[in-house]
Amino acid sequence: MLGQMMDDPLTITSIMEFADRVFRDTEIVSVTADNPRHRYTFGAAFARARRLANVLDGLGLARGDRIATLAWNDYRHFELYYGISGAGYVCHTINPRLFPEQIAYIANHAEDQWIFTDVAFVPLLEKLQDALKTVKGIVVLTSQATMPATTLKNVHCYEALIADQPDRYDWPLLNENSACSLCYTSGTTGHPKGVLYSHRSTVLHCLATSMRDVIGLAAGDTVMPVVPMFHVNAWGVVYSAAAAGARLVFPGPKMGDGETLARLINEEAVDLALGVPTVWLALVNHLRASGGAVPSLKRVVIGGAACPEALLRGLDQFGVYAHIGWGMTEMSPLGTLNTLMPWMEELPDAEKTAYRLKAGRLIYGVQMRIVDASGAELPWDGKHSGQLQVRGPWICKSYYRLDNSDAHLPDGWFDTGDVAAIDPHGYMQITDRTKDVIKSGGEWISSIEVENAAMGHPDVLEAAVIGVPHPKWTERPLLVVVKRPGTEPTKEAILAFLKGKIATWWIPEDCVFVEFIPHTATGKVSKKDLRDQFRDYSYG
Repeated sequence: MLGQMMDDPLTITSIMEFADRVFRDTEIVSVTADNPRHRYTFGAAFARARRLANVLDGLGLARGDRIATLAWNDYRHFELYYGISGAGYVCHTINPRLFPEQIAYIANHAEDQWIFTDVAFVPLLEKLQDALKTVKGIVVLTSQATMPATTLKNVHCYEALIADQPDRYDWPLLNENSACSLCYTSGTTGHPKGVLYSHRSTVLHCLATSMRDVIGLAAGDTVMPVVPMFHVNAWGVVYSAAAAGARLVFPGPKMGDGETLARLINEEAVDLALGVPTVWLALVNHLRASGGAVPSLKRVVIGGAACPEALLRGLDQFGVYAHIGWGMTEMSPLGTLNTLMPWMEELPDAEKTAYRLKAGRLIYGVQMRIVDASGAELPWDGKHSGQLQVRGPWICKSYYRLDNSDAHLPDGWFDTGDVAAIDPHGYMQITDRTKDVIKSGGEWISSIEVENAAMGHPDVLEAAVIGVPHPKWTERPLLVVVKRPGTEPTKEAILAFLKGKIATWWIPEDCVFVEFIPHTATGKVSKKDLRDQFRDYSYG
């Protein structure tokens, strides 16, 4: 027997239409290259999205065609998110920080028809245009007054394109399983892989992240997504903020600068922000150096990489509560979010901090398991570590236009590539990436735990650990450190600092200092590049 309920499709259009009716006066603030502080409302944004949809329909596109964006976090990018997907096309957000060859590969693999770009990336596209096999034209996200001179072919000004279009548009009734957006992984090994999201998966992810014990946005909140809109839908905040009626503040191209972020947070009274650890390290370092504060900022969500205890405590010092989350591009991205259970608030400080530093508690909608090398499921006891696998309605079942024979397990689970432990309450702790874990003398060493311990040293700005060859133990950890400005720590002092904080045999024999640690295009430490940098290093 089937239920007798209505079956209205779950689409991004439904989020847009709801916000346009209920929250149309809620403000969106943006920092852009041509306007230091642009302000308008959800109502104005969606009116312009309808103008954009009229433009797209006039380009002769077919439903499902991919339209790419190369853009920072601002109001025009927001309009693209809704206008492209709502009109039945696929919004393909490209990470401009990737190597040019990767950008060309991604655009060609996706068969992008048009690219909407910020002015800053026009020179990049000028160099790439002959390599872009399917792109028919470029739209520059700026006004006519600031339109740059360019050698791009068939190039248009965004504001001029939409200016004469009607702001009325009949959004098509879409199948909720239709593709709405596309994002490629950062390609740390091999070519980037495309993850093709559906309207249904996106709406379900939006609803899940809106739960109070997850991100829990509400009308009256002012949220700033520092996580880029070109990376996995800005962790879904572009949708959940509209659904909740939360005020949005977009930081534009200055998203990694601590001083700029502090000023924007204070001037716009931001109370929630989301970004990778390096963003919040920059903010904390600026506040300490300047003697500043961010009194409006109550919460941040940290994802993309492990959060060192020193950063957690640094944010606490400024009255900012950090929620650590975990997910992947393949997961839309959220899988866990760290909110403490009421009884945990009464724990001693060390125990409570240990819980807060975990990757978070499993959220409803995601199934999770850990397995050993033979595939046998391991218990959720917080002690056993194994390969982390997930499944659920907003987790990809296959990569876009790739042979997926080795992407998923036969029973439908997705292997994340992470090694993790899960405790009886559903709190998950990443112990390493499968490819980064160090095997020394037949025993595993967690590079993440060694890194987090090293980051607790007051003279360490950033730390990373890789495995290097050892004549006796096969492999041993090497600690790579960036010194905090104005300090001159010795390697002996830093290694001595680790004693008592991690297992004695985990402590590296050596610590090397570098000017900077390489990062991927999404802000994570690039262990691949670090291993290349130290490929000739060995103990003995």
